Amino acid sequence: MQTVFNCKSDKKSDVLILGIETSCDETAASVVKNGREILSNVVWSQIDVHRLYGGVVPEIASRNHIAVIDKVTELALQQAGVTLSDISAVAVTYGAGLVGALLVGVSFAKAVCQASGLPLIAVNHIEGHICANYLTYPDLQPPYMCLLTSGGHTAVVRVDDYDGICVLRSTVDDAVGEAFDKVARVLGLPYPGGPQIDRLASQGERTYNFHSVVISNGNFSYSGLKTAVINLVHNAEQRGEALNAADVAASFNVAAVDGLVTALEQERQKSGMNTVAVAGGVGANSYLRKRLLQMNDGVRVCLPRLDLCGDNAAMIASRGYFHYLKGQFADFTLNACPTLRLRGEKPHD
Repeated sequence: MQTVFNCKSDKKSDVLILGIETSCDETAASVVKNGREILSNVVWSQIDVHRLYGGVVPEIASRNHIAVIDKVTELALQQAGVTLSDISAVAVTYGAGLVGALLVGVSFAKAVCQASGLPLIAVNHIEGHICANYLTYPDLQPPYMCLLTSGGHTAVVRVDDYDGICVLRSTVDDAVGEAFDKVARVLGLPYPGGPQIDRLASQGERTYNFHSVVISNGNFSYSGLKTAVINLVHNAEQRGEALNAADVAASFNVAAVDGLVTALEQERQKSGMNTVAVAGGVGANSYLRKRLLQMNDGVRVCLPRLDLCGDNAAMIASRGYFHYLKGQFADFTLNACPTLRLRGEKPHD
């Protein structure tokens, strides 16, 4: 269990949002002040459990959420030095994610609100990832360009304001995080694959030239890159040849990341904006962070803290704060929406 907490709050004058996150295999609760200051951030990870199966088992994830969500929330309130009477509203992830896992968080948040009389706020998980930047850079304000890089989403978006996101480019098949996990599996690396590829790639060289993930219409495709790596490994095995796994990882890493950075820079130049940000779990990738920091002089690059790149409830509380300011509340008919997308994002064929 990981916890992050800062100073106590002047409870009377601040908006305190309790965030709840259970979209996949992390049970998380957090208290955030005014959308930008973390008072507590508790994350209970199931990685060690799911690693035994090579990936997330939805039913196991749901059962584990049920077992710990009340304790995680209690600890988040305790570490923030507050009680429910100090909280302004409860924000919960209702999509996208695993339906069973989402239902645990949504049901728990509704129960808390029914018992306490607090307002309920429904949060889009991927919008929450974007808000992780406000927790790392309290002075950051829209507009800016953002690169979304997670297990379920890959897109270049323009953040026009706190409630307005325009999807400019997106993947037509696999998400980048999904590709990292699948390539890691074929290389014999444990779950989760992203950090494993990152570490292994640092020990190798780019000896294989895989095609760019940017396709003719400017969007992304990771299916071809994933297949190319799988074929390389399987063909070598059939011939009895030994591949340097670190070189394969390094080559894949470059191909997976470079196209994203190029696309982000192209859209930034079109927009005339001088601020870019990254969001999502792959935002922790060291090569991606390095490439972003190499962007043109005069461009402000916002990289969320590493502990805020993965799933957490602080980002959900932050997003909830901006809904709170606009009076955007949910009622108790709120349900999980596992296929929830960003407004303007088109589904894959």
